Amino acid sequence: MAATGTEIMTVTGPMAPESLGLTLMHEHILCDLTNPAWRGNGAPPLEISLANRHELDYRPMVPGHHVLQDEAVAAHDLEAFRTAGGQAVVDLTTGGIGPDPEGLARLSRRTGVAIVLGAGFYTDAYVDEATKALSVEALAEIIEAQLLEGAWGTPIRCGVIGEIGVSWPMTPFEKRALQAAARAQSRTGAMINVHPGRHPDACNEICDVLEAAGADLSRLVMSHMDRTHPEDVDAVAALARRCIVEYDFFGIETSQYWMGIVDLPNDWMRLRALRRLFDAGLGHRICISHDICTRTRLIANGGHGYRHIPANVTGLMRDRGWHADEIGQLLVETPRRLLAMPG
Repeated sequence: MAATGTEIMTVTGPMAPESLGLTLMHEHILCDLTNPAWRGNGAPPLEISLANRHELDYRPMVPGHHVLQDEAVAAHDLEAFRTAGGQAVVDLTTGGIGPDPEGLARLSRRTGVAIVLGAGFYTDAYVDEATKALSVEALAEIIEAQLLEGAWGTPIRCGVIGEIGVSWPMTPFEKRALQAAARAQSRTGAMINVHPGRHPDACNEICDVLEAAGADLSRLVMSHMDRTHPEDVDAVAALARRCIVEYDFFGIETSQYWMGIVDLPNDWMRLRALRRLFDAGLGHRICISHDICTRTRLIANGGHGYRHIPANVTGLMRDRGWHADEIGQLLVETPRRLLAMPG
């Protein structure tokens, strides 16, 4: 396809990059991240109450907690985000965790929030055996078609690649999925987002695979710095590979990490790390978001919701001396640059 300019592909069609406002770069609006081992076990729907609300936040690995499929609840949350000044959300719900392009398109039209959907596949454990058997080229063709034609049996196009799920250690399928993402990127110009394995060496290994496959690492976003490299000095190593680092646990204010032993930062600690990176001249290579994928983080269930960054975090930044242009770079200019691809 010949490039005629640049555009941001949303679930309701192309958007001019200059029209993009405050953007969350890593969320899940409609998804099913239920542990594959729990699926089909006949468990009753999860009931959330004042009695279990904190426990579900502290230990969220409970069947039914990772299912976000109620469009009315999602619409309420997105409307609050828009009221707080938000304009766009990147939904990185990829193959294996319940992507719903048509549902997202309905929500975008209903709320006025632009939504960009991710192409590709989540971690090995969530992907069906037929997909795991595919070659690199076959996977690349699927991702490319999701970007240029339509995703998961719909005419609705994806606008980014990822989050491509990678475990630790990386599996053969996950390596092929990364190589396929690199090929699809070279053909479309789309950015890539990767969910790295929970190990300090994971990001570097992922960069090695992508670089060898021809990926443009300056258009690679490495997610989950909060739990992979909680010390920002370690994040600098990833930045040295030219990629973008993403702090996407904003709103999670507990030191308890439910997937392993990690000293999770809270929001002011995240901002302190970001301040040091900005002061080092690296502010243009950082993204932030919430990575909402559990029900208790939604407003309807007493959570902070997608509105948290525009409604609360930007205020924390201003109180700590951040300039308006720095906040704009983080939440508007960098997303605009990364989401734009040849039209």
